[in-house]
Amino acid sequence: MIRRIHLAAWAAFLITSIAIAGCGTRAKTDGEGTAVATPAGDPAHAASVNFKNVAAEVGIDFVHNTGAFGKKWLPETMGSGCAWIDYDSDGDPDALLLCGMDFSGHPTGRRQTCALYRNDGGKFVDVTREAGLDKPMYAMGATYGDYDSDGDPDVYITGLGPDRLYRNDGGHFVDVAKALGVDDPGFGSSASWFDPDKDGDLDLWSLNYVQWTPETDIFCSLDGTNKSYCTPEAYQGAAARFFVNDGGKFVDRTKEAGVLDPSGKALGLICFDFDGDGWDDVFVSNDTQPNFLYKNNGNGSFTEQGMIAGIAYDEAGRARGAMGVDIADYDGSGRPSLIIGNFSNEMLSLYHNEGSGFFIDAAPTSEVGHQSLLTLAFGTLFLDVNLDGLPDIFVANGHVENEIQKVQSRVSYAQPPHLFMGLGNGKFDDVVPTSDILREPMVARGAAYADYDGDGDLDILVTTNGGPAKLFRNDGADGKRSIRIHLVGGAGTNRDGFGAKVVLTAGGRTQTSWSRAGHSYCSQSENILTFGLGEAANADEIVVTWPSGKTSKLTNIAAGSKIVVKEAEAAPATAQAST
Repeated sequence: MIRRIHLAAWAAFLITSIAIAGCGTRAKTDGEGTAVATPAGDPAHAASVNFKNVAAEVGIDFVHNTGAFGKKWLPETMGSGCAWIDYDSDGDPDALLLCGMDFSGHPTGRRQTCALYRNDGGKFVDVTREAGLDKPMYAMGATYGDYDSDGDPDVYITGLGPDRLYRNDGGHFVDVAKALGVDDPGFGSSASWFDPDKDGDLDLWSLNYVQWTPETDIFCSLDGTNKSYCTPEAYQGAAARFFVNDGGKFVDRTKEAGVLDPSGKALGLICFDFDGDGWDDVFVSNDTQPNFLYKNNGNGSFTEQGMIAGIAYDEAGRARGAMGVDIADYDGSGRPSLIIGNFSNEMLSLYHNEGSGFFIDAAPTSEVGHQSLLTLAFGTLFLDVNLDGLPDIFVANGHVENEIQKVQSRVSYAQPPHLFMGLGNGKFDDVVPTSDILREPMVARGAAYADYDGDGDLDILVTTNGGPAKLFRNDGADGKRSIRIHLVGGAGTNRDGFGAKVVLTAGGRTQTSWSRAGHSYCSQSENILTFGLGEAANADEIVVTWPSGKTSKLTNIAAGSKIVVKEAEAAPATAQAST
């Protein structure tokens, strides 16, 4: 992923860097080391943000193992993701943290398995062994969903293959990947459950990064002498896999669906209905290759439309080093737009959904672009941090080359995250805390959110490459409240409700969100939708449109509520839902 910078690009980089140096922010602390930051600019746009890293305090002592032993093999720098999953169905989100392992013949003495921490009222207990997940694996990504419709979430884990499918049998997991035909042997990255054929059960899309093995590792160098981590250009790409759920077993339909493309070097994935036709499509972010956007044709096949939609390349026609991805209706249009994390010197992508299947990158003319040029983004999330009803953007940053400053003095290996606060009208302000909490540089990778402590706002779990996990507890809602919605699909929809569209109206504002599985980078957030209500005392109306076309309508729901909406109680389908 370290690429040479041509003279013209280098000149543009220097000019932009000078501009960035002049963009200041104001921040302060509360005297106890907790970040309390306000963005620079119009005081009317100032937003209180209050996070505290409580991982050690609540019992999460996970440390990621890269397996590194001095050879700088490519997987060592890619890190792993994380997921919030209520594996025991007690109503509290539990934390799943993914880990690498030692390479054969090179012991490090560090952790060899993933870690599952059970949430016991806001404190966490490591239950990896008793849950059956204490199996060594060089893991990368995770996605969960109830593929067998038995009422509990099952977990698919990718990595240096074969991949694993852990069926959840009442809180204990059994690996059934080989038996069910989803034990892909590649270099897996992100994955996601979804229901593209709307038959009521979950299918699986799993990405592969590049073709790499210890035997085929290539010598790359920044200075011509010492080995460095290679760019993905040094390796051939690898095709994703599309597995269709056929009565609890899976069939590889990658070729038949028209998505067998080995040119991709895929890291980020999200399944969502980008064009509002009622069928979930697939976006894939590729590293140094054009991004893919697979339109669902509604007949079991997909058509790649990334370039037509305007999201394959940057505004100069160049493929970027794309990693994490998420969606949100950040401007109140009712349509899902994309945020994509990219390599350093490339800035984030904020693709606004214009309708009619086309996107325009709003980042270059916004704070999102200006402030993200020097950082390398992995975990990328839309979430409402301060519950004001406006989506914010959190980005977990960290470089892949620990000696990057030798060749680019303004780019660091460990980097602080970004937190862009939504201001409305599609605008954002960058909040840069000055304390050691959010401003602390990290070599971050995965990121996922959940309300782990039950106070109604969203907390953020972050993994670091070769370092400890971070749990950023959110204490900044400042009296604002939310409504949290748990969807339960019925006979016409997958049990998780993935693909459902939820529209909430409160305080004169209409918010739209979509239930989805894997997103960010190799990660998945909790399967509950959180809507910030700001100062509103209740939501006037909530409308859920299920993939089956049925609708559920609720009115006058009090702020602070956590509700379960069941498709079984929904009204029959009428007209096709659209955005």
